[in-house]
Amino acid sequence: MDKEILKSCSCPLDATIAVIGGKYKIDIIYYLFGRVLRYSQIAKLVPATPKMLAEQLKALEHDGIVKRTLFPVIPPKTEYSLTPLGNRLCATIIEMYKFGQILYEHNEIIPKCGCAEDLSRLENAIKH
Repeated sequence: MDKEILKSCSCPLDATIAVIGGKYKIDIIYYLFGRVLRYSQIAKLVPATPKMLAEQLKALEHDGIVKRTLFPVIPPKTEYSLTPLGNRLCATIIEMYKFGQILYEHNEIIPKCGCAEDLSRLENAIKH
């Protein structure tokens, strides 16, 4: 993240929101936690347009949250993973998910995503 943008944030919470607040960024971080995915795999998990997904991945890479590895093969192979800084966000995102579950339960709404299956895998990965 640019230092000038960080300086313009009034507190660390604002800085965090500036990094993860973009559309689909939290989803991308969530799905990358504990694994390496290719662009096409991320595209299947995140309901973004190709342009939006590419922009968000590029922004997360720029902010030091996502690492992009390009392999010089034909056709080109690109993999994405979280950096150590990105991994620091995972416990927070899991807690955000749990809060959302409480909101859904309170309002008697059933989630449409398939994230619940991943939640135990992610919690176990955080413990180890």
